Amino acid sequence: MDRGISRRALLGAAMSAPLLAACSGAFEDAPADSPGVRVSDGELTSRHWPGQRVSWVVARPTARQQAPVVVALHGRGGHAANAFTGLHLDRHVAATGLAVAAIDGGDTYWHARRSGVDTGAMVVDDFLPLLASMGLHTARIGLLGWSMGGYGALWLATGLGPTRVAGVAASSAALWLSPGDSAPGAFDDRDDFVRHDVFRRRSRLRGIPVRLDCGLHDPFLHADRAFAAGLPGTTTHFDPGGHTDAFWSAHGGAQMTWLARLLAT
Repeated sequence: MDRGISRRALLGAAMSAPLLAACSGAFEDAPADSPGVRVSDGELTSRHWPGQRVSWVVARPTARQQAPVVVALHGRGGHAANAFTGLHLDRHVAATGLAVAAIDGGDTYWHARRSGVDTGAMVVDDFLPLLASMGLHTARIGLLGWSMGGYGALWLATGLGPTRVAGVAASSAALWLSPGDSAPGAFDDRDDFVRHDVFRRRSRLRGIPVRLDCGLHDPFLHADRAFAAGLPGTTTHFDPGGHTDAFWSAHGGAQMTWLARLLAT
């Protein structure tokens, strides 16, 4: 069975959420349990990603039964385990008292696509109920993402609003000022870009604390600065560094501490 999840808990999750299925061995490189931290991993199925068995990993503090959750969204070309193998967010779980929950999102940029896949909706409709069935506190969550996942964290927050989202921490968020600047495959076409342009929905983030971290040599620096400039109150950390795991990992502890303060209020 999954590390840290009993057979009874898995059966309970499956009964409470019929679209979900859990199993073991989702990631060979998922982190192991460490002092004060319990790790579990598995898979789920979702109508928002037909035909796909979607892997997830959760690291939770052993000292806090109903820990608040930070949902971590990976970058393009990544997967759920990157939150731990690349950013090492599990190192900050015991100290902050927060659970970190990560799930595969493919390369869909966490929004609805013409193909019918919508990994952002999957997070809300399928992953959060699974986390709740594990005893985690999901009524109000933190969002953390990097690159594609930084965009995804901002996008999900615009839909969930301040009653569900305590704060958003985005590193090197994949933002573009115009459709022609966007990376191939990030959007289906120009209309898709406009529909999912977080600049146009920036007003929906008012009331949600937002933190943007970006390296001074990161290709998204200009757009991230422009986004922050139009959202008063945004916390920014634009430091030396590039679009790398090393930069994101170096800021992960501070981001988790920042989110822990917000989730405590």
